[in-house]
Amino acid sequence: MSDNVSTKSDSQQSTDITTNTCANCHTSVSGFYCSQCGQSVESTLKYFWTVVLHLLDDVFSFDSRSSRTLWPLLTRPAFLTNEYILGRRVHYVPPIRLYLFISIIFFISLKFIADTDNGIIKINDESFLHDAEQHLILLKQKKTNTELLQVNKTPQASELNDEIVRFEQYATDLSKSENSVIVAMTNALVEIELKRLEQGKAFTNKQQKKYDAIIKQLSKIKQGEKIDLVGDVITFNKDGSFSFDFLSKENNASLSKYVDVLEKKANDAVQADPTQLITEAIGKLPQLMFILLPIFALLLKVIYVFSNRLYLEHLTVALHSHSFIFIIVMLIELLNYIQDFVFSGISFVFSFISVILLLWIPVYLFIMQKRIYRQGYLATTLKYILTGGCYSVLISFTAIVAFIWGLADS
Repeated sequence: MSDNVSTKSDSQQSTDITTNTCANCHTSVSGFYCSQCGQSVESTLKYFWTVVLHLLDDVFSFDSRSSRTLWPLLTRPAFLTNEYILGRRVHYVPPIRLYLFISIIFFISLKFIADTDNGIIKINDESFLHDAEQHLILLKQKKTNTELLQVNKTPQASELNDEIVRFEQYATDLSKSENSVIVAMTNALVEIELKRLEQGKAFTNKQQKKYDAIIKQLSKIKQGEKIDLVGDVITFNKDGSFSFDFLSKENNASLSKYVDVLEKKANDAVQADPTQLITEAIGKLPQLMFILLPIFALLLKVIYVFSNRLYLEHLTVALHSHSFIFIIVMLIELLNYIQDFVFSGISFVFSFISVILLLWIPVYLFIMQKRIYRQGYLATTLKYILTGGCYSVLISFTAIVAFIWGLADS
């Protein structure tokens, strides 16, 4: 009896499937997909919450590909990448889909931090002008004492006078100059000199070279001369503006006006509430990172030009490594956030775990590079350092573009 019912049920199900017609090409369908055009018989037009539940189930289900992907991604360097390259892909989330899903959560979390943590940008109120003025007071007091002792003609007194002259010039430049480049360079000079005095010894060769180079560049800027910062193509003017030698006067004037507008926006944002500016900049990062990924893959292609790897293999490395970094950074953010709500003893444990996770990033990436490209430790180390240096430049440039773009839209 049960066999008959079962047979009838199977027969009825088969009949139901057979009688379906493809909505796209109107061909009779004997399964769940049309044999003519490949379209699914099942309608994609469903209740919204049904779609959401299916999506959540696909992402978070223990038996889903996501659960089989995330753990190896975090704990087994290069495993997912090698599996994908070798063609064993059905059990894991594709690299591009994995990156997109993780990056969306990552950048949302960054925006959350920017919105909730008012201290994400801390304006440094410490002024080198104050330090220079305080040191100048001490120097003048010391000079008065030497004059009382009638030792103002000694070499030490001559050095003291020279130092007073220098710090008077520093104070003047920091208090009266409207040229931001002059202010920045003077800050550097004050920092170098005060650090030397704090250490109580003469300049090292490295410090002396840096000091002399800044003095030379500063002198050129004050005279309105061209300084060699970017291939000798930028001229800093006495009024604090700059111009590109390869642009016309009209274009330089337009550029200068645009820079002034951005500078005013930046100053207003910093003085008022920098959160909005940071939120705008973070909002630009997903698009910029999506551009950075193929560039990073091209960098790997150049560095490992003799590895006989296809460009898409390098792109897979880029996608998996960035997905890993994003997850680790999110975990560190989460631990730092939880620390504010736990006891100090437990807080130390969270801090320790955060440090371990942070150290795991460079170790993981080195092991990943070693296992994927299968070169010796020396070659891997050299190329790892080269890759890291080039990537630091790329990510710094990306951050600057995101800041300027966010500033322009704020």
